[in-house]
Amino acid sequence: MPRVQSVERAFAILDIVATGASGVTEIAGRTDLPKSTVARLLSTLEDVGAVERATDGAHYRLGPRLPEMCGPVDVTAQLAVTMRPHLERLAMQLGEASGFGVPDGHAVRVISQVESPNPVQVRDYTGMVFPAHVGAPGMCLMAEWPEREVRRYLSRPLAPYTEHTMIHPQQIYERIVQVRKDGYCWVHEEFAEGISSVASVVHDPRGRVVGALHAHGPTYRFPAPGDGIWTAELIRATASEIWTSPT
Repeated sequence: MPRVQSVERAFAILDIVATGASGVTEIAGRTDLPKSTVARLLSTLEDVGAVERATDGAHYRLGPRLPEMCGPVDVTAQLAVTMRPHLERLAMQLGEASGFGVPDGHAVRVISQVESPNPVQVRDYTGMVFPAHVGAPGMCLMAEWPEREVRRYLSRPLAPYTEHTMIHPQQIYERIVQVRKDGYCWVHEEFAEGISSVASVVHDPRGRVVGALHAHGPTYRFPAPGDGIWTAELIRATASEIWTSPT
């Protein structure tokens, strides 16, 4: 039976929007569709309630019609449940807090965190939203963006969170290139004074980016001397095995 191209394209767009609020340029880059086609399909999907505009007016998220048709499915809650046992295991293996963040436009929203078993703990960042250039999870997600989306983001002024936050476009771009090679990213005291973190991107079984797995702890003890690469590889391996390894 012949396939209907417009339906396939609409579902490809919904697949992307389901993982986090996305703009026309980002969707076009990830689907290899012209921006005019994406904009037209988004307009139709918005008209029928399948998508709606986020608060910034430039990004789209799933609309109210889909839950009405499919039942109350909270994708974010489902992801948090899926990640929980992996976060718990990481926290025990590393002795530090672990968390999971999802794309939220050009930012990262932390949806789950497991505390460190260490008596000296860091704060719980669950629910907080950070710009993509601030912190390891955002850098890892940026490494998955289309090239033109990265360039567009880096063309605007970037605000620092601490005196260590990397805000120079060329430095950030060089870091993104390195993340693409390594599959993980370390940052030290860039999103909070005295805190270091490492992250790696999580893909679903179909290869779509759903978020970033990370661990963070006080810089004076995390990572332990000589453990930087081992810790990063553990995060990367865990992220790549979310849907294949037993929990």
